[in-house]
Amino acid sequence: MDENRREFLKKSGCALSMLALATQARHFGLMSAMAQTIDEKTQDAGVPSDYRALVCILLAGGNDGNNMIVPNHSDANISNYAAYSATRAAQGLAIPQAQLLPVAVPRLGNLTYGLHPNLGTVAGGVNNGIHELWAQGKLAAVVNVGNLIRPMTKAQYISNPAWRPYQLFSHSDQIQQQQTSRSDSPVPIGWGGKIADRIHASDNPNGRISMITSIAGTQLFTLGQSTTPLAIRDSGTPLNEALILYSKTCCNDPFSNARNAALAELRTVDLDSQLVGAASHITNQAQIAGNALSTFQEVTATFPNTNLGRQLKQVARVIKKRGDLSINRQVFFVELGGFDTHQNQLNGQNGQNALLVQLSQAMRAFYDEMGAQGMQNKVTAFTLSDFGRTMNPSGVGGNVGTDHAWGSHSLVMGGAVMGGDFYGSTRADGTGNIFPTLQLGGPDDIDSGSGARGRWLPTTSVEQYAGTLARWFGLNDADLAAVFPNIVNFPNNNLGFMMP
Repeated sequence: MDENRREFLKKSGCALSMLALATQARHFGLMSAMAQTIDEKTQDAGVPSDYRALVCILLAGGNDGNNMIVPNHSDANISNYAAYSATRAAQGLAIPQAQLLPVAVPRLGNLTYGLHPNLGTVAGGVNNGIHELWAQGKLAAVVNVGNLIRPMTKAQYISNPAWRPYQLFSHSDQIQQQQTSRSDSPVPIGWGGKIADRIHASDNPNGRISMITSIAGTQLFTLGQSTTPLAIRDSGTPLNEALILYSKTCCNDPFSNARNAALAELRTVDLDSQLVGAASHITNQAQIAGNALSTFQEVTATFPNTNLGRQLKQVARVIKKRGDLSINRQVFFVELGGFDTHQNQLNGQNGQNALLVQLSQAMRAFYDEMGAQGMQNKVTAFTLSDFGRTMNPSGVGGNVGTDHAWGSHSLVMGGAVMGGDFYGSTRADGTGNIFPTLQLGGPDDIDSGSGARGRWLPTTSVEQYAGTLARWFGLNDADLAAVFPNIVNFPNNNLGFMMP
């Protein structure tokens, strides 16, 4: 390669703000798979043919599910508000019962539970939270869900270390397992990417962009063997500027046109090199996607100008352009960080209280926008998080926080959700409980004795949770075990919270 060409590539590379369709460097071995074609599968008779989208909302850091969903009843036969308050009130972490947003739970005999007060209407807003969606049957909770290899009891957890997820309580390992659904060993591709691998050829044969799009950079969840994820910036960047291949934002000046032509020519040479060929392929895909996104129609709902609000607004813009993109299935990834609340959980912009306001308002704006587009029944948003947090707080007063734990609760929102209820698997000891027993050292706490902190042993695996979403999305039953290998270890691979 001559010096002038090397210098041009170096300068042009600095202008490619679309690290867009690239995979992480450690996944370079997967680039050779880009030319592979996933064999088209014979679709099950019940597999849908209409447009559908999944939106993964990662609550990075480990969301405290114990304060997101709280027992709000006094029934002594199942964990109640008194049990919750007894563990958290002295340190100042318990939410006063009068502040909880009540939700009925038919699956648990219509006992009343409470959502965190910041999941409702706040700061004088009108319908700007997700609490009211519960009563409308559009919001559900999958309770005590977490990384698992197989169902197990507390006794089995203690006696069979090999049954535990690897590196339990480690942020990096547990968040990786949430995104891959695999808790038995590390894998380099995510369950969102694996779903796209399996159904892209049959469901998006003429798609002008990738099936899977991240608004939070390239993430493990989005990576597949043959699916190249699209990564674009949030709504602070107009959609028609999200994949500009040159430094100027205008598109028709002589300098930019010359640079574009030179880039196009460069992508036709040195293709005998695997690295150059893969890079050229990625850039070609970016060019096609950039052209497809060159125009867009603005959304109508008002989104909050927050980190998550801007990400979900960009997702809504892409969904609104679905017809022009000739795409029938889409998976999206967004992320809200800051949930590693070892201290100051109640205070500050990075405390859980503030983060749940941001989550609730952004999700509600997104739901309302899907309604404006007539797509509420076709788009399902759901949360993931590294793990839950200890029931027993760390610290007291204004600095109170929580430490790394295990099982937690996730939210699922959309018109196709069988909302207004809890979902999950019953405890492996046969008691029939799906909501954890809030007792330090009790049957669901993997800790024992005076040092028990309240780390709940999950009753539902991420694979069961993800598998339920994937089946609604259009994944064949025959492909379920290929995407979620450990799902065969669980008696139920459909938790029932999604309509057909």
